[in-house]
Amino acid sequence: MALQMETIRATADRVAASHQLEIVDLEFTGGAKHRCLRVFLEKDADSRARMAAQIEAQRETELAANPAGHPTASNRTARSSQRVPVETLSGVSHDDCANFARDFGTVLDVEDLVPGAEYTLEVSSPGLERKLLKPADYQRFQGSLARIQTFTPVQSNRHFTGRLIAFDGTIITLDLSAVKQRSKASKLSASPNVEIPLANVEKAHLIAEI
Repeated sequence: MALQMETIRATADRVAASHQLEIVDLEFTGGAKHRCLRVFLEKDADSRARMAAQIEAQRETELAANPAGHPTASNRTARSSQRVPVETLSGVSHDDCANFARDFGTVLDVEDLVPGAEYTLEVSSPGLERKLLKPADYQRFQGSLARIQTFTPVQSNRHFTGRLIAFDGTIITLDLSAVKQRSKASKLSASPNVEIPLANVEKAHLIAEI
């Protein structure tokens, strides 16, 4: 029996919302006795906004307490967090994943949404190198490094690595000068920027900056 992925996704969204979480991605892999339903989630928008405000307040407190910037255990932690854009953080804890998995798994079983043989439910955050899946992701993660693969070549190339500097809803602009390029096509380009139609993106993900 084929899986009803739209129903499973809607169910996941509903359970996540009850925990102040959002579903980033959901995928079903494997077959026979090795089936796996993977769910990637993050805190909802309000929770992420509060988290960002707390991190910013922590940074300001650290700066006020140590304006000279002398290294301490606490400001080393603050400096480390400064190298990671706040918007890339999911804010999801182990308890968030465990609580969601418990409730979501119960609904899946009660409603028999994953019929057939046994399966494994895996729940985690999307990680710092999360996939870019929705148009809103390109807006949200402007300023972050990303790797994009296109369906058809752009400037004789299908693989790009750079910093997301703009997105107008249909065109993604990458600053290729932000990283060392491997591709000759990218190196020989007259402009440090490349414009990629969203419709031409086969897959894309962020690149962690630690």
